Amino acid sequence: MPQWLRMALFLVPVTTLLALAHVYLYRRLVRDVTASKALRRAGLVLFAGGLVGSLGARMVGAMFSSEVAWWTSIALLVWMGLVLYLLMFTLGLDVARGVFAKARKLPEPPSPERRAFLARGLATGATVAGAAVSTYGTWRAFHPPDVRDIPVRLPGLPKALEGFTLVQLTDIHIGGVLQRRFVDELVARTNALKPDLIAVTGDLVDGTVPELGRYVGGFGALKARHGAYFVTGNHDYYSGVEAWTEFVRGLGITVLRNRAVSIGDAGASFDLIGVDDWSASRFGQAGYDLDAALKGFRPDRASVLLAHQPSNFEVVAQRGVGLQVSGHTHGGQMFPGNVLGQLIWGEQNAGLSQQGGSQLYVSRGCGFVGPPMRVAAPPEIARIILLPG
Repeated sequence: MPQWLRMALFLVPVTTLLALAHVYLYRRLVRDVTASKALRRAGLVLFAGGLVGSLGARMVGAMFSSEVAWWTSIALLVWMGLVLYLLMFTLGLDVARGVFAKARKLPEPPSPERRAFLARGLATGATVAGAAVSTYGTWRAFHPPDVRDIPVRLPGLPKALEGFTLVQLTDIHIGGVLQRRFVDELVARTNALKPDLIAVTGDLVDGTVPELGRYVGGFGALKARHGAYFVTGNHDYYSGVEAWTEFVRGLGITVLRNRAVSIGDAGASFDLIGVDDWSASRFGQAGYDLDAALKGFRPDRASVLLAHQPSNFEVVAQRGVGLQVSGHTHGGQMFPGNVLGQLIWGEQNAGLSQQGGSQLYVSRGCGFVGPPMRVAAPPEIARIILLPG
C-alpha cells in the first residue's frame, strides 16, 4: 500500500472526528449557553481557528525559528489536548444527566430559563475540569522527566559487571515544539547520572535533518564510559532514516542496525544488540531483521537487545536474549490513552515484564507526540541497573 494512502487512511478519520468534536463543543459550550451574537461569533472563530491551527501546529514550530512561532505551535497543540478533555467532561456530564433523569423519571426543566441555567452550569463544570486537567498535563509534559531506577537480573552477566548502568532515552520527538533547550537539559540530566552506557531507542525526531539538525546536534554531548548507541524508531523513518542515521553517527553515537557489539573487555563483557524498527518494512526498507542481529549469538552470554517497539518479544525470548529494552508506547501518554494502551499492549505497555527467562523493559519515553501533555503517564529517563542473574 502506498505511503500516501496509509497516511490518508489515518488522517481522514482523525480529522473528521476532530471536526465533529469542535462542532459539538461549540454547540454545547457556546451556542447553548448564550444568546449573544457577539459571543457566539467569537466562539465560532475560536473553535474554527483552533481546528485549523491544531492540524498544522507542528509545522509552525519546525518551519519558523522565532520565539513567536514556537509559542504559537505550543498553543495550538495545547488546544488539541484541551479539546479532548473538554469533550470527555462535556460528554460525560451530558450522559450522566440523561441517565440520572431517566432513572429518576424527571421531566425536562419546565422553563427556558431553567434549561439555560442547567446548560450553563454543566458547561462551566466541564470547562473548568477540562482546563484543569489540560493545565496539569502540559506542565507535566514540559517538566523534566523522572529518573526511574530499574534493577534487572541478567542471566550470564559477569560478576565484574554487577551494577552496570544502562540509561535509556526514547521517544524524544525533537521537532517544532521540543527543540535545543529540551535537548540540552535532557543531555545534562543524563550525563549527571554518570552512566556506563546510553541507549537511544528510537523516535528521536519528527522532521528532517535540515529542519532539526541544529537541535539534535546537542546529543553529541552525551557521555558514558562505554559510549552511546542508537536504534531507529518508526518516526525516524517518517523523517528520513538514512539521513538521520548518518547525522547521528556524525555525533559520535554508534548506530546499531540489525547487528551486535560486545560491551566490556576480554575479562567481563555482554552482547549489546540493536534492530531496526519493527514497522520499517512498510517504508520499503529491509527493516527489522532479528536473524541478522543475532548472527553468531551465544545464549550462554549475557545479552541486551535494543528495539524501539516491544513487538516480537515472544520470539526474542525464545531465542534466549536476556533483556529487551524498548519504548514506542509512551505508556499511553494521556489518559485515557494509558488505559487503551494497557488493553492493546497488556503488561508490555510500560514497565518491566518477563517471559520465560527473558525480560522486557518498556519506557514511557522522554517527550511526546501530538498534544504536549502527559496525564497519568509521566515522562521518564530509565536507568537500568544490571545485576548477575
